[in-house]
Amino acid sequence: MSSLSLYELNGLVRETIELSMDRDYWVEAELSEVRERSGHCYMELVQKEEHTHTPIAKASAKCWRTTWMLLKPHFMRVTGEALRAGMKVLLRVSPQFHEQYGFSWIVGDIDPTYTMGDMARRRQEIIRQLKEEGVFELNKELHLPLFAQRIAVVSSKSAAGFGDFADQLLNNPQGLRFNIELFSAIMQGEQIEQSIISALNQINLRCDDFDCVVIIRGGGATSDLSGFDTLLLAENVANFPLPVITGIGHERDECVLDLVAHTRMKTPTAVAAFLIDRLSRVADRIDDLEHTIINNVRQRLQLEKSRLEHLTTVIPHLFSSIKSQQESKLNQMLQFITNGFRLKLKEENNRHIIISQRFNSALKQRMVNEKHRLQLYEKRLELLNPDKLLSRGYSITMKDGKAVTSADQLSDGDIIETRLQKGVVKSVVDKNQQ
Repeated sequence: MSSLSLYELNGLVRETIELSMDRDYWVEAELSEVRERSGHCYMELVQKEEHTHTPIAKASAKCWRTTWMLLKPHFMRVTGEALRAGMKVLLRVSPQFHEQYGFSWIVGDIDPTYTMGDMARRRQEIIRQLKEEGVFELNKELHLPLFAQRIAVVSSKSAAGFGDFADQLLNNPQGLRFNIELFSAIMQGEQIEQSIISALNQINLRCDDFDCVVIIRGGGATSDLSGFDTLLLAENVANFPLPVITGIGHERDECVLDLVAHTRMKTPTAVAAFLIDRLSRVADRIDDLEHTIINNVRQRLQLEKSRLEHLTTVIPHLFSSIKSQQESKLNQMLQFITNGFRLKLKEENNRHIIISQRFNSALKQRMVNEKHRLQLYEKRLELLNPDKLLSRGYSITMKDGKAVTSADQLSDGDIIETRLQKGVVKSVVDKNQQ
């Protein structure tokens, strides 16, 4: 049995492919990897299952330097972005099989309008999902304070846009004061989403320290704008508790981040101008109100001064008239009181005379009654006088100065006194002689 060398076998494959696939093909695919080397562009193509996103086909593709030098600037000019992993593309390719390097597709053209359509579809899908979640307008509904002076800035520390923004804001010609604090983030490349979200989380922990958040980017490539078109970043900004102002530095289209933010400006300097202009208008309003208040106070003072001058001329006449009226009233009241007092005095004098007469009559009657009672008491006392009883033959027995009314009060040997009408007899008690 005859055999072929590997080189001969691969040569047969190359001849077969060249004979059976002798034309170019337009193919839709997703880029899983893109890299440039020595002026050539090497791509890894993949096709994923629609619902599970499981790869069902893979292939390698190359775009040689002479072709890539023409396709790259054209693609970026139309789409505003460079080729990157995750992007869907429409490529015109031809097959190539090399005995040493194997099979690959050679890219002859790229249709940028297809990629733009896919980017637009993806952007619309994100917007649709945000609206279904009810968060698309949430940040726009927040109130941006009139005195928005405490600014949390999400930007790259070394970005020229941040420097221009800070210089314009802090050195504004009106002399308005702003406090800026930078929360550094990566503003280009694949880490945009997570870096900005991390910065927003830091700001959220100190939410009360700021009036608004500014997300700015300056000096970066337009091709990096895709990092601002992600669902997760849009959800974070839409739900953020402070108003978010964007100035990402592009004018071609609004990215999803711009659409969900409270206010979208084109560039960092435009954001600074917006904040300065807004605070300046507030300051002008305060100045206008100050002038209005001063004018109103002056007018009121002038009016009150005129009223006071008028009163100074009217009050003396009014006082004289009122004084006369009050003096007349006082005289009438004095006369009324005097007459009343005199009448009351007369009535009280008459009452006094009547009461005196009644008192004298009652006193005389009382004295007669008491004199009669006194006479009765004298007669009773006269009847009870011991001397009267003694004169009738009665006697009084005394012991120790007290009258004895019972024999039980006495003991043998007690000395008693018997008082008679004439004289006193002393005796010794002897109960045995009873």
